Amino acid sequence: MRKSLYKMIKLRKQEQFNAVIAEIKVHSPKHGDLLRGRSVLDILRTYEKCDVAGISYITEKKHFRGSFETFREICRNTDLPVLRKDFVTSVDEVERTAETEGSALLLIARILGDRTAELVDSCHDHGVEALVEVHSPYDADIALETSARLIGINNRDISRLELDDGGVEVTERIAPLLKTPALKVSESGISTLDHLTRALRHADAVLVGTAFMLADDMERRVREFVGGGGHA
Repeated sequence: MRKSLYKMIKLRKQEQFNAVIAEIKVHSPKHGDLLRGRSVLDILRTYEKCDVAGISYITEKKHFRGSFETFREICRNTDLPVLRKDFVTSVDEVERTAETEGSALLLIARILGDRTAELVDSCHDHGVEALVEVHSPYDADIALETSARLIGINNRDISRLELDDGGVEVTERIAPLLKTPALKVSESGISTLDHLTRALRHADAVLVGTAFMLADDMERRVREFVGGGGHA
């Protein structure tokens, strides 16, 4: 049965954990190979042990070396909600995500423009949660015109493939513009506990990938971020 990322974020917060969506990121245009000989399923098991709110995986092939088959494998092998990240532009990709039992799908407002609301509705029609991603005030206006219950604030400029130096200040600037009951997720550029604290002052959850994938002790690092007994 498909798990709800929205509900899991709320549950983790109720349990006094930081709501962390942990990304299995195999490659970065900036850092190169992030698996470093590890298997996707081994990383998944580490995340599962750490009380994360959900799993994220990038299926885009050219720049992030993702694989839709790997996404399918992750969905089959976890009880946690799984978010699919990609440059989605069609209903076909919504349907494809739903067929794998993917829980949520990233929709980038900058790419979709006035089609964002249509794709959000399509996600909901197929039982998939939409995470509408914004990076600017213009994107925020688009997201507010949709029925999305999850809005992600990307601290980096996706059009620059995460090669820019964007940080948590983007969340601090954009989150106050999102006057909506939708849950807010601060994405990317969160590599320290200070970043985490700042992000969670404005967002309900964070999405972290590179900082975990580069950690010498991944489990310890994830547990530090998830915390317990209150925000970090």
